[in-house]
Amino acid sequence: MTDTGRQLRALYFTRFASSFGFVTLLTLLPKFINQLGAEGFVLGLFATGLTFAQAVGIVPISWAGDRYDKRTVLLGGLGLAVFVYLGFALVETSWQFIAVRAVQGISMTAAGLIALALVGDLARESERGTTIGTSNAWRFAAAIGGTFSAGALYDLFGFEAVFALLMVIAASAFVVVWLWVEPDDTRVHGFPFTDLALNRRILTMTSFRAQYAVAVTLVRTWVPIYAGLAAARGGLGFEAATAVSVIIAAEKFTNMLGQPYMGGLSDRFGRARFVFIGGLFYGTVAVVVPFTPAIGEALALPAAFPFLGTLSAAFLPLVALNALLGVADSIREPASMALFADEGKGKGVASSFGVRDLVWRPGSVLAPLAGGWLTSNVGIGWVFFLGGAFAFTGVFAFLGILSYSHGRDALAAW
Repeated sequence: MTDTGRQLRALYFTRFASSFGFVTLLTLLPKFINQLGAEGFVLGLFATGLTFAQAVGIVPISWAGDRYDKRTVLLGGLGLAVFVYLGFALVETSWQFIAVRAVQGISMTAAGLIALALVGDLARESERGTTIGTSNAWRFAAAIGGTFSAGALYDLFGFEAVFALLMVIAASAFVVVWLWVEPDDTRVHGFPFTDLALNRRILTMTSFRAQYAVAVTLVRTWVPIYAGLAAARGGLGFEAATAVSVIIAAEKFTNMLGQPYMGGLSDRFGRARFVFIGGLFYGTVAVVVPFTPAIGEALALPAAFPFLGTLSAAFLPLVALNALLGVADSIREPASMALFADEGKGKGVASSFGVRDLVWRPGSVLAPLAGGWLTSNVGIGWVFFLGGAFAFTGVFAFLGILSYSHGRDALAAW
C-alpha cells in the first residue's frame, strides 16, 4: 500500500505522458501529410479520426472506470499507447495512419479521462481545485515540451527517434501507475451517466460549458492561424515557425503556472465565481486579439526580433494577449473540473468527467467550420468576435440559471 501523495505524483506523470504524446503527434502532423500525400476527405480524417474515436470511447471507458477498477482501465490505456506509437513508426499509407490515429484516440481517452477521475477521487474535497490544477499544470508542461522538442527531434533523428521516445515515456507511465497507484475498490453499479446527465448542478454547469467550447476552440485554434496566415488573407503573415511556437507556448506557460494557485483560491473562496470570472475574462481578451496591429503601432513596439527576423509590431501584443488567455483559462478550468468531481464523488467520478467531455464535443467540432467560413467570407477578426460572444453568452447563461435554479447566493455558495 502506498500513500496518497505518491499515487497523485504517478497520476500527474501519466497526464504529462498522455499530453506529450498528443502534442508531439499534432506538431508532426504536417510531416505525415506531406510524406503520405493525403488530400481532400482523407486529409480531413487525419484530424477527425482521432476526435471521433475519442467521442466514441468516452461513454464505455467512463462506465468501465466506475464499474470496475480504474487502475486496470488506466493501465490498459497506457499499454495501448505504447503499441500506438510503435504503429505510427510503421505506417506506410494514409489509411494506416488514420487507423492508428483512431486507436490513439481510444488510448488517450482511457489514459486522460481515467487519470483525471482518479485525481478527483483521491483529492480531499477542501483541496480538490488545487490538486486538479496541479494535475493540469503537468499537462501544460508536456504541451510546451512537446511543441518545442518534436520538430527538433525530427530534424535531427527522424520519425523513429521521436516514436521511440514516446514509447519510453508511455511505458514509464505504465510502470509508475502499476507500482504506485493502488487498486480502486469503488464500484458504481448501473449506468451512472443517466443520473449524472440529469443532475441539476451538472445541468447548470453544462449550460456554460456547451457554449464555452465554441469560444475556446475558435480562439485557441485561430490565434496561431491568425499569426501565420498571409496578410492578404487577413492574417499577420509571420513566416518564422518559431515565432508561432512562442505565441502558442505563451498561453500554455501562463496556464501551467496559474492552475495550481487558482485552483487553491477556488477551494477557499468558492468554485462557481471562478468559472464566471475566468469565462468573462477569456471573452474580453478574445475580442481584443484582432486589434494587436493597432496596439503595436500605438505603442511603437519593435517589428524585428533576434533569431526571428522581421515580423510586425503586432507580435508582442499577440504574445501578451495569448498569455492572458492562459491566465483566464487557469482561473476557470480547475474550478470547473472540481465542480464536476464534487458531483461525481461516490456516484461515478469517471462518468461525471465523461459528461463534461461529451458536452464539449459538439462545439469543438462545429466551431472550426464556422471559423473557416468567417475567415474566407467575412474576415478573420470576426472569428475572435464570435469566440468572445460565445464566452459572454456562456457565462451569463451560467449566472442566470445558477441564480434562478439554486438561489441568488449560489455564485458565492458553490
